[in-house]
Amino acid sequence: MGKAFALVSKKKRVQTTPLPRGATERQVPNVSPTVLHVSRTSLYFLAPIAIPFSLQPASIPYRLPSPKPTPPSTTTARAAMKVVRDLDLERYMGRWYEIASFPSRFQPKNGANTRATYTLDPAAAGTVKVLNETWTDGRRGYIEGTAYRADPASDEAKLKVKFYVPPFLPVFPVVGDYWVLHVDHAYQYALVGQPSRNYLWILCRQPQMDEGVYNDLVERAKEEGYDVSKLRKTAHPDPPPETQDAPRDGGMWWIKSLFGK
Repeated sequence: MGKAFALVSKKKRVQTTPLPRGATERQVPNVSPTVLHVSRTSLYFLAPIAIPFSLQPASIPYRLPSPKPTPPSTTTARAAMKVVRDLDLERYMGRWYEIASFPSRFQPKNGANTRATYTLDPAAAGTVKVLNETWTDGRRGYIEGTAYRADPASDEAKLKVKFYVPPFLPVFPVVGDYWVLHVDHAYQYALVGQPSRNYLWILCRQPQMDEGVYNDLVERAKEEGYDVSKLRKTAHPDPPPETQDAPRDGGMWWIKSLFGK
């Protein structure tokens, strides 16, 4: 079995045929194009594959092509995202209205009166029951899940949220990140994101938010590296019923969203 690579020693120089008197190297047809003059300071491994450059005649030293300079990076590493520390889960529980968000396939594109209700699970310490609701053409669509701290030993408000999809047959678990980036002292509005920066939510205890507060949260998101041009405000035209008696959305919007509709 042949060797995969041939090692050319830095001390060895391949012998060449001397030129006849008065002849130039271009006049000698028998000079092999594969004869190399190897640098004293280099060791080369020659692979048994086609070499994408031609080798020089014996009298001309062989040099590897100079590497192309690496262009300077046009992007810089993103700074670590700041999240809330020591989040009071009990105060964070309750009803939150979605004021604006990045479009997501996990809710209808034309959904209105979108809201989330968080409840501590008495059967599992540190676990939160999640109920997300939205209305489309008078029909209620919803999805239920659970939330828990990503690292119970950390004081950062980095949670994991688990849902089961599709909405009409919830059998497949989907886990996502839920990072609380900001919450006011009264726990009346919040900014929620993810490490990927692909999702963002602005939440409020009321269906409407003061424009100044909204702009402040948008600016905070921008400082954390989010593309705030993707934010879409959520309509809250009519207060939805507090009961679950409204006609139910069948969840076909979720299938359509997989095809970009």
